[in-house]
Amino acid sequence: MSTDDDNSSTETDSGGHCSTPDSDGEVAEEIAIISFERKMDTAEEIKAELEDRYETIEILEYHGDVFEEHWGEYDCFIGLMASGIAMRKTAHLLDDKWDDPAICVVDEELTWAIPITGGHHGANQVAQDLATMGAIPAMTTASEAAGKQGVESKAKAMDTHVVNGDSTVKTNLAVLDDNLGPVARLEGPKAVLVGDDVTVLKRNKDEGVVIGTGSVSGASTESFIAAWEDALEQTNYDLEDVEFVATATRKEDEEGLLEAAQKLDLGVVAFDKETLLDHEGPTPSKSKELIGWPGVSEASAIAGGAERELVLEKIGYENEVTVAIGR
Repeated sequence: MSTDDDNSSTETDSGGHCSTPDSDGEVAEEIAIISFERKMDTAEEIKAELEDRYETIEILEYHGDVFEEHWGEYDCFIGLMASGIAMRKTAHLLDDKWDDPAICVVDEELTWAIPITGGHHGANQVAQDLATMGAIPAMTTASEAAGKQGVESKAKAMDTHVVNGDSTVKTNLAVLDDNLGPVARLEGPKAVLVGDDVTVLKRNKDEGVVIGTGSVSGASTESFIAAWEDALEQTNYDLEDVEFVATATRKEDEEGLLEAAQKLDLGVVAFDKETLLDHEGPTPSKSKELIGWPGVSEASAIAGGAERELVLEKIGYENEVTVAIGR
């Protein structure tokens, strides 16, 4: 992610539900589809496909002032129109990327889904959701282009919000250079002095547990969900207590994992090899001998937890998925 992200700004996430934090720490769940009258059938198809993923989706018929009339009422606009129309009609309305609604345009044939503003604040996720209808997400934010998880995406996955938005320019450059490292947790009461190159994330709710997850390649969505539920049943926690799913960067593109997290409305955070080695769990792992990576489930659960400790050591499910619970 770089300074040009301001124009189309969203761990992993790598996955997760369409809930995307906006500037006040809430989630982008109120969506408006703006469509010309002749494209209303397509607008209805989009609404039917996406409506169970958002709090509300409404369809507005396009006219010259429709964006201006409804600016501030929705977290994200889906423009069923040429990108040039959306850009010309909204350019004078743009003020602050942390407050402006996100905008994603899509053509009538659902070929391309293009975030043009607020990529990290809803538009990228909308584009990914439209991909389930066949559209190709054309995301230009630097972190997504590089296959890395920017700070705003980390915030979304961890159910937090960014307190000091201007800092993300520098911290996301560090993401691109692989120099950021894991999010450091500080427990109060504590006073912290930071510079403008430190991004502060604040939790949206009380801390809970982290599901650390490893898997064989191609593990099914159903296996991930069943494994997570089985693991939680062996603790005193349930899905409502889960902060996010943690895994390794080498597993962050597992389709089954991402789909499972989306179905359960969980974010996904991926940790690099060095971080996982620093938080290696107690259970021996063959992957350490074979490829130099520690056991992903325990190490990621420990790395992601506020207390850096395990609630449940690694368990396996159907020889496909391994799970550990951390806090």
